[in-house]
Amino acid sequence: MTSRADLHCHSTYSDGSLTPKELVALAKEMGLSGLSITDHDSFSGYFEAEGEGIDILPGVELSTEFEKKSVHILGYAFDPHDKDFTAFCLAQREARLERNRQIIQRLAQSGLELTEDEVIDSRDPNKAYGRVHIALVLLKKGYIKDFHEAFKRFIGSNCSCYVPGKKCTSLEAIEAIHKAKGKAVLAHPHLLHSRSLERKLLALPFDGLEAYYGRFLPNVNAHWVEVAQKRGLFVTGGSDFHGLPKPEVRLGANVAPQDVFEALKAHFHELP
Repeated sequence: MTSRADLHCHSTYSDGSLTPKELVALAKEMGLSGLSITDHDSFSGYFEAEGEGIDILPGVELSTEFEKKSVHILGYAFDPHDKDFTAFCLAQREARLERNRQIIQRLAQSGLELTEDEVIDSRDPNKAYGRVHIALVLLKKGYIKDFHEAFKRFIGSNCSCYVPGKKCTSLEAIEAIHKAKGKAVLAHPHLLHSRSLERKLLALPFDGLEAYYGRFLPNVNAHWVEVAQKRGLFVTGGSDFHGLPKPEVRLGANVAPQDVFEALKAHFHELP
């Protein structure tokens, strides 16, 4: 039987709209046989999704900085009980909370009053909160007409209420993933838009490249497959499904090659 595994999606543990169990249910409806829930700075979704009748790999997406550019890195098949990696991800989530506080202060100065408690519905320390959650509150309170207006007018990277997040370096993220016995993958290289940045980034000790991504067409994905092959990196794939925040992207829009998924599963199950 051919396996179809989406290795890039988000749950309510970060900026997705579905719970881990709801994601698994949707994956089954879509005919997927494998999944990795790659929430930002959190892998708690793995523990909720495992044992739900589909192959689940531990996954996480880390926001990093490389030469003053934002770079996302995916971690796969690591030890989800590793204490150092758990602490590493917690530190990233705490940095997100501080950024949220600063954005909320700037919004208040612009006449848009909202509180931290309104943004953070739960004090669960395993959840990562960010600008998506702020946008949802702005929408709920009637400050904006639709979700995307928040980013266009207030909290997008060129807007008055934007605050850059404090990020770890790309190398620090890769090393943290490796220390937890996982595999580090450069996420959506399609969005780099810089050959120079690409060359410098791929000199770092990545294990893989997310060549099949989102709604990009096969000919675009093929370029990144070729790049990965030339550099001796394995190829992964996923949709970057979020649900309501990205309604145009369906779960399973892109999937990982079957042999890669099987190899990642084997690596994970062989961890001591």
